[in-house]
Amino acid sequence: MLYAAMVAVLVTMVLALARAFMGPGLYNRILAINMFGTKTVLFVAVLGFLVGEPEFLDIGLLYALVNFVAVIAVLRLTHYDELLVEGSGDESP
Repeated sequence: MLYAAMVAVLVTMVLALARAFMGPGLYNRILAINMFGTKTVLFVAVLGFLVGEPEFLDIGLLYALVNFVAVIAVLRLTHYDELLVEGSGDESP
């Protein structure tokens, strides 16, 4: 049963990567990368349970924190880039 769960998580990870590469917009791609990170945490947790190593949960929690901070940083960066692009046409000499 755990092997089926790992295969299902791997399939959703592949689908999330496909969505990240083919996404129609920037925010859809960022959301797909965030989903990939979440599925990675789930994969690490299931793998830790499967091999009997509870320390994998700590690694998964650390990865979840890094994923959250990275997504927030990328969203802030893209937000500032959009503001610069929108603001550049409004300036008059």
